[in-house]
Amino acid sequence: MNLLSAIDSVCDAAANAWDMTPLGGGLADKRPTPSAVIDIGPQRSVHRYRLPRAPSAHSPVLLVPPLAAPASCFDLRRGCSVAEHLISLGYPTYLVDYGPIGWGDRQLGLEHWVDDVIPEAVRTVSEDGGGEVQVVGWCLGGIMSLLSVAGHDLPVSSVSLIASPFDFSKVRTAAPIRRLAELTGGRLVTALYTALGGAPAPLVSLGFQLTALDKQITKPLTLLRNIGDRDLLAHIEAVDDYMANMLAYPGRTFAQIYHRFFRINDLADGRFGGIDLADVDVPALVVAGEADVLAPEPAVVHVAELLAGAPEVRVHTAPGGHLGVLTGRSAVNTTWRHLDEFLRDHDAAPGSSAAGSSRAA
Repeated sequence: MNLLSAIDSVCDAAANAWDMTPLGGGLADKRPTPSAVIDIGPQRSVHRYRLPRAPSAHSPVLLVPPLAAPASCFDLRRGCSVAEHLISLGYPTYLVDYGPIGWGDRQLGLEHWVDDVIPEAVRTVSEDGGGEVQVVGWCLGGIMSLLSVAGHDLPVSSVSLIASPFDFSKVRTAAPIRRLAELTGGRLVTALYTALGGAPAPLVSLGFQLTALDKQITKPLTLLRNIGDRDLLAHIEAVDDYMANMLAYPGRTFAQIYHRFFRINDLADGRFGGIDLADVDVPALVVAGEADVLAPEPAVVHVAELLAGAPEVRVHTAPGGHLGVLTGRSAVNTTWRHLDEFLRDHDAAPGSSAAGSSRAA
C-alpha cells in the first residue's frame, strides 16, 4: 500500500467514525421508497410503490410482512430494499402495513389477518394492478399469506415464502419455551401475556436481539475491524435501527403462536383453524436462510411436504440469518435471484390469456 492509499484509508475511516456518531448523521440511506396509500382498513394500509417509469406488463406483487416487525423489512435501506429491487424490474409493487398494535387490539387473533387483512389487501392490489397477484411473505407474513390462499378464493397466481417456519419442533431456540411450558403447564407465560395484553414492543425487540447474542457481543470488534468499510457499517446501522423498532403482538395472536405453534407444533401437519395447506393450488417458492436460528432450514423447507395441491414448489437455501436472507448484502445474488426467476416464470401481463395459467396448471 503506497502512502496516498494509506492516507485515503485513514480519511475514509475517520469520515465513517464521525458519521457513526450522533452528530454525524448516520451512514445508512434509510429514506423510504416513495409510495402512496391506496386502501385503508382495520390494521391494514395498502401502499403502492411509485414506479420510476410507466409500469411494464407485469402482474402485481404484494409484499406481506410479519406481525410485530416494521413493514420496512422490505425496504431496509437503499441498495438493500426488496421493494426498490422489484420496482427496478418494472413490477407494480405493493405493501400491506398493519400499523402499530395497542392495548385495544389485544383480542385480535391470527384469523383476523388470515381471513380479513391479507385477503382484502390481495383483492385491492388485484383490482388496482389489473391482474392476479404474486404474493411475497417474510417469516410469519409468509405463514399468514399461505393460510389465506389456502382458506379463500383469491386472485393469486403464486406465493413466495422467505424464512417462514412450519415445523417448530426444528426451531432449537424454541426448546426452552417448550420446556418452560412443560414445567408450568403453560401458566407462567399465559399469565404474563394476559397481564400485558400481548407481547410489548420492547420485549419483542429484546427477543430478536437475544437470538444474535454472539453478534451483539462481538459487534464493537466487528465495527473496529471494518471501520473503513462504509457499506458494511451502513448495513449494521440499518439492521440495528430496524431491531430497535419492533412492534407489539396482540394478546390473542401471541397466545395462538405460543400455544399452537411453539407448544404443540400445530402447523407441522399443514392444518390450522379448519384450513388445510393441501388446498393451496398455486405455485410456491420457499427460501430458507443457512444461518437462520429463528427459522432454521428444516423448519422452513418442511412446508414443501404439506403443499400437495400446488402445481410446483421450488425450495432454495441462501446465505444469511432471519433478516439477512431477505435483505442482507448478499441477498441480491441469492434470495432475490431465486425470487426474480420465480416471479418471471409465473408472471403474466394483466388481461392477457396467460393470466391465471399457473392456477389452472
